[in-house]
Amino acid sequence: MHRNLRSFLELLRREGDLVEVGAEVDPDLELAEVHRRVIEREGPALLFQNVKGSRYPVVTNLFGTVGRIEKAFGPKPEALVRQAVHVAESLLPPKPAALWQHRALALEALKLGTKRVGRAPVAEVVDRPARLDELPVLTTWQEDGGPFFTLPLVYTEHPSTGKHNLGMYRMQRFDARTTGMHWQIHKGGGFHYHEAEAKGQALPVTMFLGGPPALILSAIAPLPEDVPELVLASVLSGEKIRVVDSPVEGHPHRLVAEAEFALVGRVPPRERRPEGPFGDHYGYYSLRHDYPVFHVEAVFHRRDAVYPATVVGKPRQEDFFIGDYLQKLLSPLFPLVMPSVRDLWTYGETGFHSLAAAVVRERYAREALVSAFRILGEGQLSLTKFLLLTDTPQDLRDFPRLFEHVLARFHPETDLFVFPNLSMDTLDYTSGTVNRGSKAVLLGLGEPVRELPREFRGDLPAGLTRAELFCGGCLVVEGKSFREEPDLAARVAREEVFKDWPLVVVHDDIKYARNPADFLWATWTRFEPASDIHARASELRRHHVKYTAPIVLDARMKPGYPDELIVRPDVGELVTRRWREYFPRGLKGDDG
Repeated sequence: MHRNLRSFLELLRREGDLVEVGAEVDPDLELAEVHRRVIEREGPALLFQNVKGSRYPVVTNLFGTVGRIEKAFGPKPEALVRQAVHVAESLLPPKPAALWQHRALALEALKLGTKRVGRAPVAEVVDRPARLDELPVLTTWQEDGGPFFTLPLVYTEHPSTGKHNLGMYRMQRFDARTTGMHWQIHKGGGFHYHEAEAKGQALPVTMFLGGPPALILSAIAPLPEDVPELVLASVLSGEKIRVVDSPVEGHPHRLVAEAEFALVGRVPPRERRPEGPFGDHYGYYSLRHDYPVFHVEAVFHRRDAVYPATVVGKPRQEDFFIGDYLQKLLSPLFPLVMPSVRDLWTYGETGFHSLAAAVVRERYAREALVSAFRILGEGQLSLTKFLLLTDTPQDLRDFPRLFEHVLARFHPETDLFVFPNLSMDTLDYTSGTVNRGSKAVLLGLGEPVRELPREFRGDLPAGLTRAELFCGGCLVVEGKSFREEPDLAARVAREEVFKDWPLVVVHDDIKYARNPADFLWATWTRFEPASDIHARASELRRHHVKYTAPIVLDARMKPGYPDELIVRPDVGELVTRRWREYFPRGLKGDDG
């Protein structure tokens, strides 16, 4: 499809899906707020030509609509994945006639991987020593610890096996030659660094900016460990990724020839530096913690390089559309690697890791739990905090309907499992302990066992102010804050007026009941299973906790939670005042 970033930009320009902003824009907070307002309007990609303090233009919102993702990749990658799955299923055991029948796919496979070329646009200019302070690195939220690279493509190789990883890990710019390296648990680059550090070695790192759009999506894709991201990038691109040998003596990595920038350096062992806070994709700040340090030896770039960036925050942002596309692309593979899983979806409104749902096989009693353990042990899916399972085909994207289906079928005595003392997503602070927390699995199998209530009748108990239906069987109640009454959710579970409801969710504001996106975000990012699930009664039987409905989720904000991301008033006022300077011809969604 597109060999480099500028090919994609040219297509967007021709189709009127790219707006070039000529007014000077500050990369400190202002540019990010312009981006957020445009993506809220489902607006175009943005090319900021005049960025304060830098000679490089900045492009954002490359993938902020379904339409632009389709323009970037077209239908071929999805068709190729489906065909590959069909071939894998039909070639077991392999037969000569079947192999010949699928020879076209073998020819496509010859296009996968990398290809060495003699000329590399990314190596047209080299800055050595590095001058990271000349790059237009964005500060996107006012409490951020500094400017961050937000679309870095971090390439590493395992120090023993040489297998590569391409990941996207935010990087805080500390000064002209160093950045943070936000390697979280469960991440491929972090595994490589762990091995290098154990040997007392510095890990060579190359960070790319730009290049084929496929490279950006491949870095984010939740591929199993040791599955090469550059192969997926070539699938998405429809051709091999062009590379050149590194011009830096002693540095082992090839450079992606069509990238806009390549930062080459090393991460030394046992060096840490505080990184953060950072306004993250859960919609809150991730806090300040120590991370490894990337020492940049040289910066290679095109003469007319364009700096790509994104802005994360409360869903839906650009990463939401990227994540949904990757799920759609890779979902045919799930039954291949997890045969008992028929369909699987994670919810971008919750930051993806907080909630997942699956349709699984239930050919014998409790087989669904086999599927649950398989899902929770698979790559980035292992970060899932809450997992819903059913054995009946459902549209998993229609969350209210799916939730009703599960709530009508689950038995609270046997179908809710909470697993404490597990590793968790680094960015999820609901347990009060970094990288540690709990998970829950809720089964809704077989035929319905209850008629779901759809109207609340009765008087609200003390401490509650409002109650509204989210969907059949799920009631949202607004009550006192956690600081005012920490035990409110436990008390709600015992109130007689709620005994016919399978699920009640306690929130600080009733507004979260009124649309699925808000409900998903505010519920699953604000509760931790081991701390915040309550029931009318519970009993330990054969080491299993047997619950009595209603199940109550305490989704109120708790002390110690990081702050929600809210635009600073003066930044909002500045962008409102300057809007016509950015977009003199107006923009979709403008009020005039």
